[in-house]
Amino acid sequence: MKEILLIGGGGHCKSVIDVIEQEKRFKIAGIIEKFTGESQAVLNYPLIGCDDDLEELRKRYKYAFITIGHIKSNSVRIKLFEKLKALDFTIPTIISPLAYCSEHATVGEGTVVMHHALVNAGAEVGKNCIINSKTLLEHDTIVEDNCHISTASVLNGNVLVKANSFVGSGVTTKQGIILEGFIKAGSLVK
Repeated sequence: MKEILLIGGGGHCKSVIDVIEQEKRFKIAGIIEKFTGESQAVLNYPLIGCDDDLEELRKRYKYAFITIGHIKSNSVRIKLFEKLKALDFTIPTIISPLAYCSEHATVGEGTVVMHHALVNAGAEVGKNCIINSKTLLEHDTIVEDNCHISTASVLNGNVLVKANSFVGSGVTTKQGIILEGFIKAGSLVK
């Protein structure tokens, strides 16, 4: 099994660990944090370095995945994604075996599709996104790079989510609209 580094040891990391364990495609080598003194093991996976160690760790590990969430800002996720790419890490797409992704949909590198999410035919998801648990991306919906679509959101057909957007938990949209920026939890967007 291929070894993978997880970048960020907070709450989102725990959720991604569960998906990776269920997917059974990667063995988690350990967690990388911003500073080695500020974190501990996550779900029994050890802290094995900090951001400054990534160049040296690349000599041993090919795969890395960003496990920092995106609520207030996605700037750290973007910075880390660019750093991993510059160091020539492979950043896989992680899809829960409990999710459904149509064979007629596309999901970009560095994106995680969490448990019980549905990505229907014709949907396109960009790079470095979080498609959280129980989200529905209906047909022909496009989610551009660096977005977080939070838990139990329903994006109906032909919705466009512009890059760097955050869609809060339980958001429901009308079909064919454009979302951009921060959409608060529970919103009905027409």
